[in-house]
Amino acid sequence: MNSAEIRSRFVDYFKRNGHADLPSSSLVPTDDPTLLFTNAGMVQFKSIFTGEREREVARAVTVQKCLRVSGKHNDLEDVGVTSRHHTFFEMLGNFSFGDYFKAEAISYAWEYVTDELGLDVDRLWATVHDSDEEAYTLWLERSTLPPERVLRLGDKENFWQMGETGPCGPCSELHYDVRPAAAPRRLSSEGFLAAGKADGFMEIWNLVFMQFERVEGAEDRPLPAPSIDTGAGLERIAAVLQNVGSTYHTDLFLPIIARAEDVLGREYPREPERWEEGLPFRVLADHARAVAFLLADGVFPSNEGRGYVLRRILRRAARHAWLLGRREPTLDKLVETVVEEMASAYPELRARQDHLVLTTRAEEDRFLSTIEEGMRRFDEVAPTGGGGTIRGEEAFRLYDTFGFPLDLTELMAAERGYEVDAAGFERALLEQRERSRGGRLVSAELGDRLAFAEELERGVETDLEQEFVGYERLEVETRVLGYAADDGWRALVLAENPFYVEAGGQVSDRGSVRGDGWEMEVQRVVRNEEGQTVVAGPLSRGRLEVAPSEVLAVVDERTRRDTEGNHTATHLLHAALRSALGEHVHQAGSLVAPDRLRFDFTHRGPLTLGERRAIERSVNEAIWANAPVLAEHKAYQKAIDEGAMALFGEKYGDEVRVIRVPGVSAELCGGTHVRSTGQIGLFKIVGETGVAAGIRRIEAVTGPGAYERVLQGEEELGRLSEHLRVGRAELERAVTALIEERDRLEAAAAGRRQEGAAEQAKRLVASGVELSGGILAQGEVELSEGTNLGDFGDLLREQLGAKGSGAAIVCVRFSEGEKRAFLSVVTDDWIRKGVHAGELVRVASTSTGSSGGGRPHLAQGGVGSHERVAEALEKASQAVRASLDGGSS
Repeated sequence: MNSAEIRSRFVDYFKRNGHADLPSSSLVPTDDPTLLFTNAGMVQFKSIFTGEREREVARAVTVQKCLRVSGKHNDLEDVGVTSRHHTFFEMLGNFSFGDYFKAEAISYAWEYVTDELGLDVDRLWATVHDSDEEAYTLWLERSTLPPERVLRLGDKENFWQMGETGPCGPCSELHYDVRPAAAPRRLSSEGFLAAGKADGFMEIWNLVFMQFERVEGAEDRPLPAPSIDTGAGLERIAAVLQNVGSTYHTDLFLPIIARAEDVLGREYPREPERWEEGLPFRVLADHARAVAFLLADGVFPSNEGRGYVLRRILRRAARHAWLLGRREPTLDKLVETVVEEMASAYPELRARQDHLVLTTRAEEDRFLSTIEEGMRRFDEVAPTGGGGTIRGEEAFRLYDTFGFPLDLTELMAAERGYEVDAAGFERALLEQRERSRGGRLVSAELGDRLAFAEELERGVETDLEQEFVGYERLEVETRVLGYAADDGWRALVLAENPFYVEAGGQVSDRGSVRGDGWEMEVQRVVRNEEGQTVVAGPLSRGRLEVAPSEVLAVVDERTRRDTEGNHTATHLLHAALRSALGEHVHQAGSLVAPDRLRFDFTHRGPLTLGERRAIERSVNEAIWANAPVLAEHKAYQKAIDEGAMALFGEKYGDEVRVIRVPGVSAELCGGTHVRSTGQIGLFKIVGETGVAAGIRRIEAVTGPGAYERVLQGEEELGRLSEHLRVGRAELERAVTALIEERDRLEAAAAGRRQEGAAEQAKRLVASGVELSGGILAQGEVELSEGTNLGDFGDLLREQLGAKGSGAAIVCVRFSEGEKRAFLSVVTDDWIRKGVHAGELVRVASTSTGSSGGGRPHLAQGGVGSHERVAEALEKASQAVRASLDGGSS
């Protein structure tokens, strides 16, 4: 039975038994900040189990995408090592939300595995929690299992919890006996566990009797309604039904492994005695699935959070391909196969195929550009045959300079018998972040004022209820619930508060609070620990010595209206980006201020001029349509089902606010917006840049700001016309003529530089010495400013090639100024003899107090002390001789 049929049979069976067929949720939990990724089928139902959300159905069936690479459930280190652990997997699950409980769950499980799947009943075993007498009895009553094949086990094996906190309960597992027929049929609990560790049993289904909620620092609390959460691994059931010893040998993985064989030009060893040799293939197949599904669900490679986990998975896979001799992207080809094999069950893979493949390829290219030098550095700090501990600073350098995630360094270290000082790594990482943060600090005076304001705001305490009225009113007479004062500043908690507090990228409002004979300028709006909005600022008029009872709160209307226009424009921009670039685009950050907007989004490269114009026009057309901007309050799940977009990582309540522009956009948002799109007036993109790998940023202005930009452009064109003494109509032609003239002059200068460089290369190689059938050239040369070192290196390699083979190490001095650089080149046959250009430059540069490195055939580095250049060149030449002597021996 293939995997597709197992999926469909599972869903069909439970549908026949009254279960609603619900879709898989995203790998990124939409409303659970305690989890990085969805790691079980019950995650999307967690709030139902805890009673925070009303159930919409009494029982459900799902096939859930899961990822276990972090937290309590982390199988990353076991991938490819064991026969059945994976990062990404599919969990078949049936759920009861206070409907049926243990008896029905056990009956359904037994009937499905015996009648639907036809598994051999003599090879099925069940385990229960050692305190769960009811489940033990039910297995004997509802199945044909004999008592000796229903075993009682402890918390470690038969008590399930999603994380450190959350729903939990005793569980009962079904196992399939894959031992030889002659193996004993009676086992003690200890014997059963030992056989399981030896892969003698395959756990295929876990029935969790969800009875409690685990709370940090407290006893488990009984849930409002005991429920059922079951999880059956599709991959494991497929392994049993397809009679293969490993999940990696099922139809879910073999097509990906076959593609890896084609790409790598190597055969995957299927024989049990060659299991360790096949590890790279299994890791590649597993990680290709994880990468494809993470990218499809909107995660982008980065150095933080979920994006960093994705990057780690990608780079672990890339290293395995590199160890097999692959020097080009590999995983992108396997991701294509994942799409081909699984798009019928998960259409989002096909819809985002280009994004999946191109992003994977770009990330692999980036790592491949540093992995060789990184591995060379790793060889230096952890030589083969050694042992001990790699210092945290060295592990951090491998991460910071060469892109090696800490867990990859730990894996490589363990392979060679080393440990890694992880605490030292974290200290080095923290020090770097502190240095980066130090460069962005505001002035000391402003920092002191903000620190004072925060202390003042913490001094405002009240248990009274506050209401935000700023969606409807910008001016309100209201009572004061809380008050604090110090050094000219005051802080107030208002009963009816019209001031928006910074959230969702939108900045806080500004304005004033007035009373009898006094006025406070609102410069800070923050949320206190009780969740109330506090407004604070200096007195601009009069005196206020005691807490006022009634005040007039006034939001600055101009800045609020401009901010509203920019916020609605970000929603229109988000929709335009997804329409023009694809559904892989997701918001990765934003700033909504009165004078500008900034929008960060996931995308793999710069926008073309055509894309930028199309996006800008799309936003303006939505503005000119003067469509209504509707704010609606709905149940969270209903809003999502109707197509509203939620931000990854945000936690939402049961009821959410949806901002909808009919036919254009619908997003969950608590910010302030215009009443109709026409109020925005005009939208103008003023910049588009990259802010991180896979993250782009658009900066734009709207309304008056956009109009000022247009005027500014007109004025600049006018001044340019005056300078060039041509009319507007002739401006483009005149500028083109100037550019062509500049290009002609630059080409002539480049030609002269190239001739000079070629002559220098020829002279340097001619002065070289014969060594091991080739030429070793060293010396100092002077090149014209602007000469490309890489091009000069190619000229040197050509000259060496004309002589047969060889290497050159040279100190280049540019004709204008004191700038110097080391450059080394090596021909291919000498590379095979062990000579490495990067190593020669490293030797030369470090001899002068600088640093450098590069690829085996060409490398460059800095020059520290000019007086030590001759000594440095001689040391590099000695390194060449040592390499040749070592290679010939």
